[in-house]
Amino acid sequence: MEEKKIIFSGIQPSGYFTLGNYLGAIKNWTRLQHEHNCIFCIVDMHAITVRQEPKNLRQRTYDSFVQLISCGLDPEKALLFIQSHVPAHAELAWLLNCYTYMGELNRMTQFKDKSSRHSENINAGLYTYPSLMAADILLYQTDMVPVGEDQKQHIELTRDIAIRFNNSYSPTFVVPEGYFPKAGARVMSLQEPDKKMSKSDENVNAYITLLEEPSVIMNKVKRAVTDSDNQVRYDIKNKAGISNLIDIYSSITGKSIQDVEKEFSSTGYGQFKNAVGEAVVEILSPIQKRFKELSKEKDYINQLIKEGAQKADSRSYKTLNKVMRKIGLYQVK
Repeated sequence: MEEKKIIFSGIQPSGYFTLGNYLGAIKNWTRLQHEHNCIFCIVDMHAITVRQEPKNLRQRTYDSFVQLISCGLDPEKALLFIQSHVPAHAELAWLLNCYTYMGELNRMTQFKDKSSRHSENINAGLYTYPSLMAADILLYQTDMVPVGEDQKQHIELTRDIAIRFNNSYSPTFVVPEGYFPKAGARVMSLQEPDKKMSKSDENVNAYITLLEEPSVIMNKVKRAVTDSDNQVRYDIKNKAGISNLIDIYSSITGKSIQDVEKEFSSTGYGQFKNAVGEAVVEILSPIQKRFKELSKEKDYINQLIKEGAQKADSRSYKTLNKVMRKIGLYQVK
């Protein structure tokens, strides 16, 4: 029997997850946990490259854990933990910094993007966080990393670091592959459909969070930017707004884009937006109900958080100790 592949993915606790997070990543994670050996991490140490309000970060980290379980992640089937609870992530990140070239970090487009948006806080962590991301992945001998287009560069760097280390010493890390799920929607901003939906968007009408009231969701979908020809037709170049709504509806219902176009060929945007809003409300309703229930069970959630950290700790230190031994750090047996 073929051994299951190890999949690793992380998500930042920078606010309530959006519909884009759910359809583009989390929904796939709930499927992958039944097919592979899955490790999912709330990457709170990545979040602090941008200044955070401590109280809010703590609450959002907890709520992120609850949201992931509410969305269908099962701690019995997948390893789920908080990054900062497993010290090996920070330890390996420092070691990998010493095997990462500045020229490689200079090429990272996300550093350039975040530097321009947070010019008052261009810190060393923002610059070197690809090494932490590499540590996140390599600690668990990961075979595959589910990624979007914006993360491909980081996977390539992780692969380069792993190959460089393996060549310098002996095979130590599995060299991971990017995994591009077929069934993940790329959900765009409802107000600027040429940009990805983001919870950090200043315009609250640009995104839908998983925990928003049905009336708020319906209003946001109705306000979504579209063109003026009132024809439900998929054309990303010329009709980005309506194409985004078609993608959302298609991903939620499982209908093909062609079937969606056919279903709404004789209706205008108003009726279609109504259908999209209702589909979003319907898919988020059980998640919201489960979140409310679990949020009241703090002892149970904290126990799951502790257990996840213990399991991740045990697995990660096997790799970390091997790395430390190979590079010559003195260890007492």
